[in-house]
Order: sequence, then structure tokens, then C-alpha cells
Amino acid sequence: MKIIKSLLICALLFGTSLSYAQNTKNKIPAVDVKKMDGSKFNTGEIKNDGPIIINFWATWCSPCKRELNNIAEMYEDWVDETGVKLVAMSIDDTRNFAKVAPYVNGKGWEYDVYIDPNGDFKRALGVNNVPHTFLVDNKGNIVWQHNSYSEGDEYELYELVKKLAAGESIE
Repeated sequence: MKIIKSLLICALLFGTSLSYAQNTKNKIPAVDVKKMDGSKFNTGEIKNDGPIIINFWATWCSPCKRELNNIAEMYEDWVDETGVKLVAMSIDDTRNFAKVAPYVNGKGWEYDVYIDPNGDFKRALGVNNVPHTFLVDNKGNIVWQHNSYSEGDEYELYELVKKLAAGESIE
């Protein structure tokens, strides 16, 4: 009987903490990263009046590049319709740092592109694999995240962006 009571109490406490964790919104951490020109940028300065997409990617990651290239084709319309801002955060290390700007410039991305060569921002957000996408509201709260990429995921992301821009809940 004591074991059953103990298990029930543990289950209740676990369920309460899980519910709390799901309802608590995380903020964008303030971490120093690099701009493509090598100067410093603090991620705490990522702001927008509308939704923000933070996409972790790398020049060596084919799914990452496919996702960002597919979004690039529609990004101008997304901005016009929702006011969204996309931040492409490269996790290329110091050995590959020099590959980021030529790739981005060659693709003509209209995103804000930063580089996290030491992985500090990546670690602060618990990113283990790329691509990893976060959706952030205009108050800096992370409201959704997704790891990996399959063709068409950008349409699901855009539906969430539209809901968030309209002030609707995406849960």
C-alpha cells in the first residue's frame, strides 16, 4: 500500500512539473555570436514586431540548405503577410566560418545570418542536431520548435507563423 501511495505521489508531482514546463515559455538567451563580417552580435538583440524564426543550420548540412532555400522562395511574401523575421544561425565552426558568407551571398538570402562558431547559442537552446527551427513570438518567447527537415515542412511552419502573427495560440 505504501508503494502505491508513493507511486501516485511521484506521478502527480511529475505530471504537475511536466505541465508547468509545457506552459512556461522560454526566452531567447543573450549570447555573443558573430556576424558574417566577423564582428560580434548579441542574440539578446534579436527583436521583431512580429514572429521570429530562428533556424540553426550549417554549410555542410544538405537538409538545412534545402529548407532555407525553399523558404527563401516564399520569404518575401511571408514578410509582407505576417511581418516575420528569419534569423539563420550557422553552427559552422572556425574552420568553416569562411564558407558561410560566400554560400549565403550566392543564394541571395534576405535573412539575418549569424554564425555561432563556438556553439554557445546552440548549447543555450539545447540544439543537438541541425536543422533545428524555433518559432518565437514578438515578446521573445519560444513558442514552438522542430528538429529535422522534410520537403513541405516550410508550409507547416508558415501556418504556425500566420497563427502567431494573428495573435492566435499555436498549441
